[in-house]
Amino acid sequence: MPTYTGISSEAFRHPLDREAEAALRSVPGFQIVASKFVEFMYERPQFVFHMGNSIEVGPRQYSTLYRIFRECVRDLDVYPEPSLFVSQNPNINAYSLGKEHPYIVLNTGLINLLNEAEICSVIAHELGHIKCGHTILTMMGMWAISMAATIGEMTFGIGNLVSSGLIFAFYEWRRKAELSSDRAALLVMDDLKPVMQTMMKVAGCCQQFGHECSVDEFVKQADRYQNLDEDGLNQIYKFLLYNGAQGLMLSHPFPVERLSYLREWADSGEFRQIRAGNYKRSEAEGSVEVESHPEGQAPRSNPKSPSADAEELRRQIQELQQEIDRIKNSK
Repeated sequence: MPTYTGISSEAFRHPLDREAEAALRSVPGFQIVASKFVEFMYERPQFVFHMGNSIEVGPRQYSTLYRIFRECVRDLDVYPEPSLFVSQNPNINAYSLGKEHPYIVLNTGLINLLNEAEICSVIAHELGHIKCGHTILTMMGMWAISMAATIGEMTFGIGNLVSSGLIFAFYEWRRKAELSSDRAALLVMDDLKPVMQTMMKVAGCCQQFGHECSVDEFVKQADRYQNLDEDGLNQIYKFLLYNGAQGLMLSHPFPVERLSYLREWADSGEFRQIRAGNYKRSEAEGSVEVESHPEGQAPRSNPKSPSADAEELRRQIQELQQEIDRIKNSK
């Protein structure tokens, strides 16, 4: 597999990802959610949860997965090295979170379904999210949605998130972000077939009859899916399916749609140039930044001690619980 030393995420980031993030940041309420998210530090509890409830992968723990992981980290030039966890969960899923301490979680259901090359593709995809700084926005979206559901329209100034379009914009961006990470997987694998095979397996393969599934037939299915757009009504159905028509918003594009986007990029001159070593480089890759202090005020010049941070967090959690109790009692 090729190694892309010093590669910047901008070298492979999908333009639809950039556009969707810009649209998200322009939605009224985004800065409020951003500042409150940083204030309540969603990242650390999630990391603590996985440290206590999953298996951390290392040289002596899932050594094969660790080898695959380290190779992907090297090839995408991701620094510092994230953590990798395996979670006992039958759902076919993997995800990445964290900014200060980014990490990837692989569910056992996913590992049991895929071979080594396909697992490599998934890890490279998740590293693409970290490389692009997607993880902080993903956590912000999850936090905002949970707060909106728990507290309703009365707390933190994040009421009416759904009607304002902020939640819609979060999901739209999350779907487009997947296209960038699919490109990261292709760069690491340097072969379109295992990436497409991974998408096919996640879409609907099973262990018992998986050998009867064909990537070529899945590609033909993707072409038929694209042809559905010839009927304008199907385009409306697609939009509705993505945006809550079945009771939930979809966080990922349909696998056949992702496959079509990736096939197009694999045939592009841009991809060929990156493979040839002609790509945008960056000395350091940063995550998405958000304001952590109230508008109009300067950031604090003296960082607090860990004990002071812990005390501040306890105070904020207590105030949050009091506000939730007040709202519940007033209804």
